[in-house]
Amino acid sequence: MNLAILQPGQQPVWPTFVMMGAMAVLFYFLMIRPQSKARKEMEARLSKLKAGDEVMLSSGFYATIDRVEDKNIYLKLGNTIVKARRNAVVALAAESTPEQN
Repeated sequence: MNLAILQPGQQPVWPTFVMMGAMAVLFYFLMIRPQSKARKEMEARLSKLKAGDEVMLSSGFYATIDRVEDKNIYLKLGNTIVKARRNAVVALAAESTPEQN
């Protein structure tokens, strides 16, 4: 199909492709790029966890790291030590609590 030769009453097809391309670029910059950037930042934080850090878990518990293994961490919750996956950590406790005046 030759796009230069149009039948009477037909609209050109290229504006549709341009609009779809623009939406794809917009989707990338508004959705995919910020999400991948946040994921990389979180992976960097999780790789820096060490014993003694206070963290907040995805369950809402605050705990202190007892020791760190490859994919698991051992946490002190009161007098109990529990094992959790490293990716269960949502934030460091210092980052997740707002400053009190």
